[in-house]
Amino acid sequence: MGMGSILAFAFLAFALVTLFKGVVTVSQSMEYTIERFGKYRGTFGPGLHWLIPFVDRVARRIPMMEQVLDVPTQEVITKDNAMVAVDGVVFYQVLDAAKADYEIHNLEYAIAQLAQTNLRTVMGSMDLDELLSQRDAINARLLTVIDEATTPWGLKVTRVEVKDIRPPQNLVDAMARQMKAEREKRANILEAEGFRAAAILKAEGERQAQILAAEAEKQEQILEAEGRKEAAFRDAEARERQAEAEARATTMVSEAIAKGDIQAINYFIATKYVEALTTIGAAENSKLVLMPLEASSVIGAIGGIAELAKSVNKPA
Repeated sequence: MGMGSILAFAFLAFALVTLFKGVVTVSQSMEYTIERFGKYRGTFGPGLHWLIPFVDRVARRIPMMEQVLDVPTQEVITKDNAMVAVDGVVFYQVLDAAKADYEIHNLEYAIAQLAQTNLRTVMGSMDLDELLSQRDAINARLLTVIDEATTPWGLKVTRVEVKDIRPPQNLVDAMARQMKAEREKRANILEAEGFRAAAILKAEGERQAQILAAEAEKQEQILEAEGRKEAAFRDAEARERQAEAEARATTMVSEAIAKGDIQAINYFIATKYVEALTTIGAAENSKLVLMPLEASSVIGAIGGIAELAKSVNKPA
């Protein structure tokens, strides 16, 4: 083999190696920044590309998918001078590979420092109670500030999340005691409301019972009054009948006396005599009653009463 053949083979091998080094394959979700003699030339997207060996080179391989960056734990002093430990996480995506490569050095470190700074700024302007209850508002404020600050770097910050907020142990204990006291207060309030409702129901029941008792008493009084009225009516009717009977008897006696019937006269005298004896016997100071000798005459007069009645009942 002559010198010419050796040189030709060497040149061919060099050409093949050069050609192989000039072929660049970029995978999906990646972009390569290309430099020519140290100066930015362009960006290769996913696919097959060719560059000039020994003249062009791949400066940096940048992932274009969304990435997650953990923000280290740091101490933050709140507005009410409470010391809390806070950590978070940032989700971002590179939109411009050239800016991400040339506008900032050490991109991830810069994002982490920016997130820590804004965490201290945002959370330091809030009270501890606000930090614990308004985490969504904190995330929204951090997202707006960090996304605006990283826009010149060709980035898009999609989400910022505060993972954990850890107050000092003494504050945790104080909050636990406060929560316990608040729960006991609510329990006492509920218990008092229960007693109040029970008392109201009891009073309402007693009121209804009193109303029903009053209604029953009223009905009883009405029925009693109606009974007394009925009894009085019957008593009056009985007295009326008695008066009519006495009037008829008096009429009969008067007619008999007018006719000269001695038995009628005896009946009239006996009646008056008996009434007088009844009055004397009913007196309180009467202890002994002496009958006169004429009492036999009165008894005889009473016997004549039967004869008078027979004569009255005798048919005409």
